Amino acid sequence: MSIIVFVEDWNNQFKKASFEAVSYAKSWAELAGTTVTAVTSSGAADPAALAAFGADRILTTTLAATPFGMAQQLATITNGSAGMVIAGTSLGRSIAPALAALSGGALSTNTTDTPSSVSPVTVERGAFSSKGIETIELIGGLPMVSFVPNSVGIQERAGEGLVENLDATGTDLLRITEQSIASGKVALPEAEVVVSAGRGLKGPEHWGMIEELASVLGAATACSKPVSDIGWRPHSEHVGQTGIQVNPNLYIAIGISGAIQHLAGVSASKTIVVVNTDAEAPFFKAADYGIVGDAFEVVPQLVNAMRAFKAGQ
Repeated sequence: MSIIVFVEDWNNQFKKASFEAVSYAKSWAELAGTTVTAVTSSGAADPAALAAFGADRILTTTLAATPFGMAQQLATITNGSAGMVIAGTSLGRSIAPALAALSGGALSTNTTDTPSSVSPVTVERGAFSSKGIETIELIGGLPMVSFVPNSVGIQERAGEGLVENLDATGTDLLRITEQSIASGKVALPEAEVVVSAGRGLKGPEHWGMIEELASVLGAATACSKPVSDIGWRPHSEHVGQTGIQVNPNLYIAIGISGAIQHLAGVSASKTIVVVNTDAEAPFFKAADYGIVGDAFEVVPQLVNAMRAFKAGQ
């Protein structure tokens, strides 16, 4: 009756959200008095590394190429388990509903905390575009949790770390003929700092200063929906209700007015900084800190100030 956790990797390296997923599963397992079983790709460079975050058993398998195929594989493993954990990354959000349907699971998405009880499993999740918090009980079938990355943190609590190979099969209903990797060094759903910009930058040729600020801060770059719609930035950078929802420690919005659809995707950010020439921009009402000023003057000063600060450390 172990807690199963799906551990995602990228280019054979584990993602930060994957370590967070194992930490989440460990907290749940300790409350339930059971163990943690991690399932990951056989191509992962160092499966044993998951033991440091609480994995007692680590199953490696050749994963299917599509989310549905992966869900089928996980469904064969979760039979008889005490629960299932999947990080709410783009891949995780695709797998979780299919897995819930295949395994007869009770799924909580957008979960923001570890279980407070295991009889029944009780968790909190963001609701109404993360403007509210629901407390829900998972009372039907396999309890499953898909959590918001950056919401629960990473803890090092050693597990036994026994690594085994597993033959799990799944059927791919789609064939992937081509893949392209999104630009940027930091994945948006996992980023602790996000620098985002909107139409206030006046054109794609001015994005260099946004990328420069992001580089200094070790941040991911993002944009508003209108910016991606008109082709200034790729859709993979669009954050908001209809784009990627982020939960960073720091979100810097530059030249974005703050439409409700955009706020819905970033409101879970722990600290929001807004730079806009319009003192009446709606975003200022949601901001922790605001600068009324021209981005073309403010951003270079922020870059210089951060470089000076780092040089003084």
